Amino acid sequence: MKLAVLGAGAVGRSVVELAGEYGHTVTALADSTSAVVDADGIDVEAASARKDDDETVGTVAPDAVFESEYDVLVEATPTTLGDAQPGFDHARTALESDRHVVLANKGPVAERYAELRQLEAESDGRVLFEATVGGAIPVLSTIADIGPDNVTAVRGVLNGTANFILSRMAAEGLSYEHVLAEAQDLGVAEADPSFDVDGTDAALKCVILANVLFGERYTIADAEVAGIRDLPGSALELASEDGWTIRLVGEVARDGIRVGPRLVPENGTLAVSGTRNIVQFETRHAGRLNISGRGAGGPETASAVLSDVTTLSREE
Repeated sequence: MKLAVLGAGAVGRSVVELAGEYGHTVTALADSTSAVVDADGIDVEAASARKDDDETVGTVAPDAVFESEYDVLVEATPTTLGDAQPGFDHARTALESDRHVVLANKGPVAERYAELRQLEAESDGRVLFEATVGGAIPVLSTIADIGPDNVTAVRGVLNGTANFILSRMAAEGLSYEHVLAEAQDLGVAEADPSFDVDGTDAALKCVILANVLFGERYTIADAEVAGIRDLPGSALELASEDGWTIRLVGEVARDGIRVGPRLVPENGTLAVSGTRNIVQFETRHAGRLNISGRGAGGPETASAVLSDVTTLSREE
């Protein structure tokens, strides 16, 4: 498949670098200010070097991507809330041209899911978005395999940054501020960690799960969200005395979407450490199923993107 990639951050660049290993060709790559296009396949190393040196990937306007020769648009620009722009319009443009869309950007799926599905219904292209929930963990494909009607609820630890902070606070008895600074030094947390520590990222993933499982009407406004910013270290110490710990847990069920710090057994399934994520499915006929793995990172998330692209190629 020929890929046009929008977004040259960690995920977009990883998609470009790994596409060849999956048997696909990148014919266009754009950042916010420029693009590089080549119907025979862009020079990946040159584009990466240009981005590192000049902070732009190419010499033509970003919109040139839509005029390029491609089968699948990979939308890997930063997630935005509310109108989900510009990601939603990017997806719309590709679908109106009967091209496929693979999303790493959560915004269009979490905030404008019904509109996105309507555009897909009117197009010869399809929309896939495995990478929007759980990074490398096959959360959405697992739901598809089980059947959405057979999954009654989902819960899990869905944000690696928050989990790193909480597990370090619990293990070392350190303050939130100390561990956050450590996470930022290690590149685990952004300079502005609000999206992660306030629960927004986990909530978006839960909204996407609710839309897939229960309908097309949910946005982040429907979620009850609390973060970990104000959680004192003493709370983790008290929990530990009774064999518990605290994790930022997202919960999706027919009675609501909730994200917040929760007490979990210290040696229980949800007490994953570091940046690891875990997702639990409650099913009608198979009981509780757990899947765990790396929930973030450029190559990890790119693997989910490229898995979607491979799925599309098999259906051609």
